[in-house]
Amino acid sequence: MMERIHITGSSGSGTTTLGGALAERLSYQHFDTDNYFWLPTNPPFQKKRELEDRQTLLMTDLDSTDRWILSGSLSGWGDIFIPRFDLVVYLWISKDLRIERLVKRETRRYGKTEIEVGGKMYSAFNDFIQWASDYDNGGLNMRSKAMHEQWMASLNCKVLRLEGNMSVEERVETVIETIRKN
Repeated sequence: MMERIHITGSSGSGTTTLGGALAERLSYQHFDTDNYFWLPTNPPFQKKRELEDRQTLLMTDLDSTDRWILSGSLSGWGDIFIPRFDLVVYLWISKDLRIERLVKRETRRYGKTEIEVGGKMYSAFNDFIQWASDYDNGGLNMRSKAMHEQWMASLNCKVLRLEGNMSVEERVETVIETIRKN
């Protein structure tokens, strides 16, 4: 049985959403990499946690349960966790859909006036959207499709690719089917 699952992909591809839905369906513990990578701040996602602290916190949580789902990206800091994975699920959707989702999410998170011209989060929002827009064409020096492809090619566990605009339920069913077959 596949009991240790990592879900990764570009920002806005749905890793956290799928992780939560799958964890609920399977009664697994769900962890998200953003909770380890970033220190709690208001507004969120402003200050990175020290590398060793990230790794220690995540190690502690993963060691606390036998069945878990880890969503998000470990790019550049989490390779020590690779031997723990039974399954890696890679999500990819088109740039236009990703950016649409991210704009909606950031608007909900910060408020429309905060991310518009003159708003407190305007510069950070634009930098984030530009960074996310570069995913498909970015090089190996950033969280990109090329970097994820290279990383997945080095894995010894099963890799499941879910590409295209699927519903959360379709994704959940596909992952569950993969788990049952293995």
